[in-house]
Parts: sequence; C-alpha cells; structure tokens
Amino acid sequence: MELRRLRYFLAVAETGHITRAAEGLGLQQPPLSQQIQALEAQLGLALFKRHAKGVTLTDAGRELQGQARRIVDAMDQLQERMARYAAGRRGLLAVGFTSSTAAHAFTPSVLRACRSEYPEIDLQISENNAAELIEALVEHRLHFGFLRVPVARPPELVFETLLSEPAVLVLPVDHPLAQRYKPTQSVPLQALRDEALILVRRPGAPGLYANLLARLDALQVPVRVVAEVERMMSNINLVASGTGISVVPASMQGAHPHSVVYRALPRSSGIEAPITLVYRSESGGPMADRFLALVRRIAQQLGPVQRPTRGPARAR
Repeated sequence: MELRRLRYFLAVAETGHITRAAEGLGLQQPPLSQQIQALEAQLGLALFKRHAKGVTLTDAGRELQGQARRIVDAMDQLQERMARYAAGRRGLLAVGFTSSTAAHAFTPSVLRACRSEYPEIDLQISENNAAELIEALVEHRLHFGFLRVPVARPPELVFETLLSEPAVLVLPVDHPLAQRYKPTQSVPLQALRDEALILVRRPGAPGLYANLLARLDALQVPVRVVAEVERMMSNINLVASGTGISVVPASMQGAHPHSVVYRALPRSSGIEAPITLVYRSESGGPMADRFLALVRRIAQQLGPVQRPTRGPARAR
C-alpha cells in the first residue's frame, strides 16, 4: 500500500469531495479518482459512497481513515526527525575531555551552548587522559577530544589549538619555595634544582611535562621525577600529600586551597598549557560540522583561534 495513495485517500475523506481534494493536492480530478479506485481495488472493498454532492465514507473507509491518519502522521514525524539528522541538529555526539581541560571555563561554556542551541544532540561525555582520548578518536569511539599538549599525532587526526594559558607551579603549602616566593612573585625554573617532580603523562611520552623537562635540561637544572600519573587532579593530590611539586594549567588553581599553593612561572619559561581540539580529518557529517563551528566561535570569544594541523608533527 503506497503512502502516496493514503495521503490522497485522507484528502478526499477530509473534504468529502474529489474535485476539491484534487485542487488542494494540486492534481487534476481524473488522476485522483484513478488513484482512489486503485486503492479500493487493492483492498477489495469500497471506501466511499459516491453521490451528487460528493462522497461519504463507508464503514471500511472510516476504519481506514483512523489507521491511515496515524500512519501518515508517523511517517511525517519520522521524515522530520531524519531531516534534523541530515541537518546535523539531532544525533549522538561523543566528546572526551582531560581533567585539566574540563577545569577551564571554556569547557562548560561549550557544553552549555551546545545543549542550548542543539537540544536534540545527545552529548555523550567522557573523561580520560590525553593518550586514551587520542586512541579513542583513532578507533572511532569519539568524535572530538579536548586535551592540552598532544602526546601523539596520528596522521588521520587534526589537532587544533583553541586557547592557551600559562602553566603555574603547584607546591605543598609548607614547601620552602612557597615561603621564599610570595603570591605576587614568579618562581624561576632555576629554583627547581634537585626538586622532586611529579609528572602527568605516560612515561616517555611528549606533551606539557616533556616540554618542562626539556626546558629544565636546557637550563641545566637537575630534578628528580618521583611519580608519573595519568590525570592532573591525581597530580595535585600528590602535591598536597607532600610527595613533590609540579606544574598545572593556571585554570586549575583553587584545587586543595588549604594544602597547596600556586606560583607563577616567568613568561620567559615558555611553559604554556594550550587547549587542543582533536578530531578525525575526514568529515564527521553535518552534526560534527555544527559542533566544530560552535567550539571555534566560543574559543574566538576568549582568544584568537589558531590554524589546525594534522599529524604526524612534532608535539609542542
């Protein structure tokens, strides 16, 4: 049974007149009559009683009218939903964050804006470290990932620096450097000589902490790496326990306020904490395009958006 014929049947049933129904449908009367007759022949029964003033429904016609209306309405709703999928306004979008990017005000701004502007997009949110996010993107388990400095650059992924902020030194509250340098002072990297350092990375992987170690090595400042953890909140927890010192993005200041203190690093240190958006290089479809445009717009409101790069490339 063709959906088109059901629509024709409903038009005639609702107007009670084939000619007027044909005018509303933009058809000639004879082709519409032929379609109604074909439907009756297919069903093996009469749907209308014809008379001089038009048509009226038979008992079978009234039964079909109720069922046909539900079918046509359901198909219209389905077509509308599919159109919203096609336009990128509906669907499932898997987005992952590192704990440090989630701590930045940019992240909740993106999520709020997406939910407000595209309420039918189902955001599936997860948190992992940078290496796990990159692996999930390569394996098509995520559409987008937000991280700091990439720990790997697979060639099928695009890495787009959205924002950048300074990294700050995080110290136990009773650490000598916390006493020597006041909150308004920056701590030179040379002052970290022989300190116990906590890193957030997979051992040997590039990234923010690899940059820190490289800078310390260039300045001939020896340190002791006492722990390597997967997440920055674990990092701050260890600092709070007195295990060592570390650096974190400035937006993470405020965690453990009674157990740790934060001190700025000199601008010349070159230790920056960007927010990097990662996604697959092939088109993710209209929904992904809308999310990408939204992310760039919000990042632009907070600072200039830099041009994306593809892997492989030297991690910064």
